[in-house]
Amino acid sequence: MHTLTVELAERSYPIHIAPGLLQRPELLRQHLASQSVAIVTNTTVAPLYLDVLCQSLAALAITPLVVVLPDGEAHKNWQTLNQIFDALLAAHCERRTTLIALGGGVVGDMGGFAAACYQRGMPFIQVPTTLLAQVDSSVGGKTAINHPLGKNMIGAFYQPSLVLADIATLRTLPDRELSAGLAEVIKYGLIRDLDFVDWLERHMPALCRRDEALLEEAVYRSCRHKAEIVAADEREQGERALLNLGHTFGHAIETGLGYGEWLHGEAVAAGTMMAAVLSARLGWLAAEDVRRIEALITAAGLPVRGPRLGAERYLELMRHDKKVQDGRLRLVLLAAVGRAVVSDAAPETEIRAAIEACCA
Repeated sequence: MHTLTVELAERSYPIHIAPGLLQRPELLRQHLASQSVAIVTNTTVAPLYLDVLCQSLAALAITPLVVVLPDGEAHKNWQTLNQIFDALLAAHCERRTTLIALGGGVVGDMGGFAAACYQRGMPFIQVPTTLLAQVDSSVGGKTAINHPLGKNMIGAFYQPSLVLADIATLRTLPDRELSAGLAEVIKYGLIRDLDFVDWLERHMPALCRRDEALLEEAVYRSCRHKAEIVAADEREQGERALLNLGHTFGHAIETGLGYGEWLHGEAVAAGTMMAAVLSARLGWLAAEDVRRIEALITAAGLPVRGPRLGAERYLELMRHDKKVQDGRLRLVLLAAVGRAVVSDAAPETEIRAAIEACCA
């Protein structure tokens, strides 16, 4: 088992990475504030892994409250969030009840936001079951719901007390979801680890074939980067913004098409190409760098072209991004493969040109 620690002083917490962690109740025991536990999951994950988690809790003499939400990004809203609050209140859950989020990024985000809000904060454990959630959204304490005008615009920073990344859950992940998770894995290499880019280029075919040892290594290396960045910049005042490579463009795709039409990782992949092309237009990347990035994204089974919403619509949606500061759009761009920067220096004409060059 790989174990990392997100170093946040008294709020530090471990990330455990290995197959079979759902069957290890001893990993949960010390992170439960009481015998009261609520599991938040969804209609896709519950039939696969809810019983396994409940059996582990039964070994600790715990019978949890279970809240099963509808699946999908389209349900990441106030109405679905209220289903969690309704269940917690009806069951008389207390501030020492531990909420366990069992599922992908949507479940983790909504479960974490509910935990942050319920009685002004309850203990929270992440049990991510998708590659994207294991390498990114389960770590770092970002929780949120979507708004029709922007993705993840309403939420809170609220750290879990434990992350259990059971690699065995990736066996049942649809191919499209696996590829979506690889978009976030690729991101870590592009922003700060050229050796990881080289590693991914060598092993991408085997990762797509679900080689479990390689998937575990990819999750470990990704989480190591995420843990380091979060420890240095928990609330995204500096370096943590680099984790949003491709996300400003990608969130525009998700919002513009309607949540759920494209998976988050698919939108991030197309957005990463837009960021790479823009970086090249600014003279920061060579043409061969852009081709290298495109080849890696393509090898992961991801799109390298975004939907044709029109550059003006993209820009309208991007202006709702959380990185807008003093009215200026700040983008994560690439100074080199393996080195990202946050910049507000890109002229709007160049941003438009990069968007148009990368649309289907």
